[in-house]
Amino acid sequence: MRLAALFTLATATLASAASMPGTWKKLVHNQFASNAQLTVPAASTKTLSDDKVQAWNVHTLAEFPNYRLRVKEETKLCDPNVKQYVGYVDVTGKSDDKHFFFWFFESRRNPEKDPLVLWLNGGPGCSSLTGLLMELGPCRVNPGGNGTTLNPDSWNNEANLVFLDQPINVGFSYTDGEQVSNTVDAAEDVYAFLQLFLTTYKQYANLDFHVTGESYAGHYVPAIGHKIAEENDALKRNRLLKNSEKVEVNLKGLAIGNGLTDPLVQYEYYADMAADEKYGPILDDRDIEEMRSKYPTCKRLIESCYKWNTAFTCVPGAIYCNNAMIQPFQKTGLNIYDIRKKCDPSNPLCYSILTDIETYLNRPDVQDALGVDRQYEGCKQDINMKFMMAGDWMRPFVRDLPPLLAKGIRVLIYAGDSDFICNWIGNKAWSIELEWDGSAGFQKAKDLPWIAKSTGKQAGEFRTYGALTFLRIYEAGHMVPYDQPEVSSEMINMWIDNRKH
Repeated sequence: MRLAALFTLATATLASAASMPGTWKKLVHNQFASNAQLTVPAASTKTLSDDKVQAWNVHTLAEFPNYRLRVKEETKLCDPNVKQYVGYVDVTGKSDDKHFFFWFFESRRNPEKDPLVLWLNGGPGCSSLTGLLMELGPCRVNPGGNGTTLNPDSWNNEANLVFLDQPINVGFSYTDGEQVSNTVDAAEDVYAFLQLFLTTYKQYANLDFHVTGESYAGHYVPAIGHKIAEENDALKRNRLLKNSEKVEVNLKGLAIGNGLTDPLVQYEYYADMAADEKYGPILDDRDIEEMRSKYPTCKRLIESCYKWNTAFTCVPGAIYCNNAMIQPFQKTGLNIYDIRKKCDPSNPLCYSILTDIETYLNRPDVQDALGVDRQYEGCKQDINMKFMMAGDWMRPFVRDLPPLLAKGIRVLIYAGDSDFICNWIGNKAWSIELEWDGSAGFQKAKDLPWIAKSTGKQAGEFRTYGALTFLRIYEAGHMVPYDQPEVSSEMINMWIDNRKH
């Protein structure tokens, strides 16, 4: 979440800008400034007192001289029965500083042996605390934001779990300088965080590690996996040449839920999703045929982005394709993240619980416990715009996956089948078309029923070969852990333990 924040709020303006390259940035800025403001409580005026500043435990690493880890280790919010760490990675820049917020929970089962899982929400520009308090975290926010309730299906049942607010200015993360506007730079900061965290808390350094996320994390997760593997290889090569405080991250797997990973393939299947009869069709034949007729132009624009990988060649595809494939959905009044439902008018992103999360995280007592003094917003449209205008949207981060698969790093692509914005049809299509060592075997593999042990019923269907698995999850939208908490918990536990389906 929240890819469609851009799609549903700005496509008309972007379409008019397509023929006027010089005005793209101004038009997009005006659209966001006028139509896309989220409703949040008034900003907090409190500041952290000196004694609270001194309560931080500060850790550094010589090989990352501009970074430091600042941690509070006594937090008891959300799940008071497990060890928690909250804090910031502070980055000193040449002209500005950056501060990335994180929240860590130990496993409820066996923290000394259970894997370490990193969760990232998408957007780009949305806080991973959405995942914590709405989806897969140890607790779920109560209606009205007056507290939380333990989540029995949390992903920390069998994993140590960390939520990171990235890129900068997302959620409680902040900077007074320039924002990150591309996935590659964001991955650099995530890797530095992992090194600081794992060298500080060495009890987790040798655990299996998994990078997980949803939506625009279909960009983030492959890029972070690529960065980790690249740095691990460099550490192995240089181990005999010099001493290094850095650790090899024990990367075992990636999991992407309803992600945007291979736009070239995925954009072709919006029309098929609109015509799919399980929950629809949701558009009439004329609209669907018009979408199909526009895909060849969309394809040519994305191919140009894949070839040249510059803002100049990538922004046009985002403008044209989003208008052609997403705008027809706007007239339905349906929730673009779950076509079974109408969009909840109480929140611009269709879910009232997002307002509850903002209310809860802006409470003074909660902010005191977390050691923060920032106004929390779940999603920020200016970050979304910056990524789009940098050409990041259509770039082929799918290309980071074949080398990882070749190393035996397992990749799970899962998708709730009532999501429109990153629908299961497009996600399955690109996983089948992916060129890697096991392509032929994956293409020939059969789709098999997945029977959830928690319900005894068929919860979806999967295809697997070698290190790659695609899983379609029934009766779930963009945020699978929100719609199917028991099933999603069983899914991730099977995945990280590498159990057979």
